[in-house]
Amino acid sequence: MDTATLIDGSTAGLLAIPLGLGLAAASGFRVFVPLLALGLAARFELVPLADQFAWLADGTTLAALGLAAVLEVAAYYVPGVDHLLDTLAAPAALVAGAVSMAAVLTDVPPALQWAIAIIAGSGSAGLVQGATTLVRAKSGLMTGGLGNPAVATGELGGAVGLSALALFLPILALVAAVVLLLVGVRVAGRAWRARRERAAAPRV
Repeated sequence: MDTATLIDGSTAGLLAIPLGLGLAAASGFRVFVPLLALGLAARFELVPLADQFAWLADGTTLAALGLAAVLEVAAYYVPGVDHLLDTLAAPAALVAGAVSMAAVLTDVPPALQWAIAIIAGSGSAGLVQGATTLVRAKSGLMTGGLGNPAVATGELGGAVGLSALALFLPILALVAAVVLLLVGVRVAGRAWRARRERAAAPRV
């Protein structure tokens, strides 16, 4: 059974949430890769889009997303630039996560559509992006930046792999996204506790 069959008809509403959540979580790894994947899938009629997001499948949009994705991926391999991109990617990931989620909610009233997109889409993208930023920072401290290309490669693999799962195996993507979100919460919790401990430590 192909993806188009899976997400058309009576099952569309059931699979839209795991599809959107998977793409949104992937946006936490790379902002433009999941949007490009979604746009291409819609272009080839594998995935239906909400009417107001038909522009994602437009040729000009796809060309722009493709160029942006290539530049984003390449920039993360440049020392120093990767940390700057983490700062810029934080708000961008929230937007990309919301758009990815909202775009596939085809049978949901607009008010509910955006509520779900902002809470679930932006929330999942933000958690994953925050966790990757902390991992990169830790890698930079431990390896002097030498380990950051490996982190960038892992993030790219996460963006591509999770996007593919979301499009072709939405339920499995949902499981993967939940695991990633739990890891993100755990990493964020450890960072918050470490910051509190440093703040409470007596200064010499």
